[in-house]
Amino acid sequence: MTLTAGERFARLRLARTDRVGPVAFRQLLQRFGSAEAAVEAWPRLTARVGDAGLCPSAEVQSELDAGAAIGARLILLGDPDYPPALAAVDPPPPVLWTLGDPELLVRRPCIAVVGARVASAGGLRIARGLAAQLGEAGWTVVSGLARGIDGAAHEGALPSGTVAVLGGGVDDVYPPDHADLHRRLVLEGCVVSERPPGARAQAKDFPRRNRIIAGLCRGVIVVEAELRSGSLITARQAADQGREVFAVPGSPLDPRSRGTNDLIRNGAALCEGVDDVERAFSTLRTLSEPPVDAPDYEEPDDALIEQVAALLSPTPTPRDELARAVGAPAGAVAAALLELSLVGRATLLPGGLVSA
Repeated sequence: MTLTAGERFARLRLARTDRVGPVAFRQLLQRFGSAEAAVEAWPRLTARVGDAGLCPSAEVQSELDAGAAIGARLILLGDPDYPPALAAVDPPPPVLWTLGDPELLVRRPCIAVVGARVASAGGLRIARGLAAQLGEAGWTVVSGLARGIDGAAHEGALPSGTVAVLGGGVDDVYPPDHADLHRRLVLEGCVVSERPPGARAQAKDFPRRNRIIAGLCRGVIVVEAELRSGSLITARQAADQGREVFAVPGSPLDPRSRGTNDLIRNGAALCEGVDDVERAFSTLRTLSEPPVDAPDYEEPDDALIEQVAALLSPTPTPRDELARAVGAPAGAVAAALLELSLVGRATLLPGGLVSA
């Protein structure tokens, strides 16, 4: 179903509001049925648990104008062209901006090729050749536009179509020496970000970027990575999301191979070429959206809200456990937690967990 202009505006407004992360965003839609209804209910929701304001409408309009000025396309959770694989992530990001051809996100299955920024000549050659082979075999190669393996993977897959997921906005060219590659990706591939156009990448943005890389794909191939590497974080997120993890083996004498060799040691599939990938996916599997935990929300009273707040701690706790502790219906506790999260008194986590 196509979202109305008003609903699209309201969804972007909720997504850009402080303390409305992906979990709270989804729960607000579940509780009120639409973002427009959630925006309308916002003053009542937050009045009794603290003070929290919605993202100003002027900021939302400014973001939309900035996207239009550079020819970017906004894809919101709930849009018909939202990538199905990413919708299967728990929880999916509410907002995607794209530059280039967004059909690459849905036309063919996606697979990520990631690795070391300071890569060896051999690693760069492997990444470039493997990406080219994957593209010829019908895959869309996804990576992060970083130096080293990421850049080589994009270069190898450009003729068949490749997707770059950025930590900053879709127009944030980083590193600067990838300006020409970014330009070619806009013309021949696709650039994706959940950050607003014009935003500059910060350190906190890269784990979220890595999560999107993993979420768009059926699998992640790591070519080179040291033991403490962002590429291993991407691989771990892929495994947590039920994706396949592949690793290209390397010499034990090269620190850049220790991460990939450790992945293989811990169960990742060895990858020496496209045949290893095709073999792993020889049995057709489709990624479907996980069961959505949507309780029947009930209106909590002030006493219940404070009872629930008093039970929270920095240790993540299952929502159902809190409901048992206060002896209240799960729907009322879920509503209380949602309201507390909107003013920063609770943090909603994936899997029905919550912390202070």
